[in-house]
Amino acid sequence: MIEESERLAKALIELREAEGLTVRELAHLTGLSQATIMAHERDGGCPPLPFAARRFEEVLGWAPGSIPTPAREITDLELPPFPGTLAE
Repeated sequence: MIEESERLAKALIELREAEGLTVRELAHLTGLSQATIMAHERDGGCPPLPFAARRFEEVLGWAPGSIPTPAREITDLELPPFPGTLAE
């Protein structure tokens, strides 16, 4: 899991630098807290929870399920709508 955490940390930092985003702006874009963004950029080795992994995959343009998560999975039906999208 450490390699995956390092890959995620590097990708988040590179995205922010390339787009000129602050942690706060990335948090707003993903709908996650600044603390969550910072925790995964620090690469603590802990995989993100499924809903956070989904948000990271969306903002990074990665395929769904490409970020490993803890054993318990959350279905799309349990996820709140992605920020900036209209509810159906």
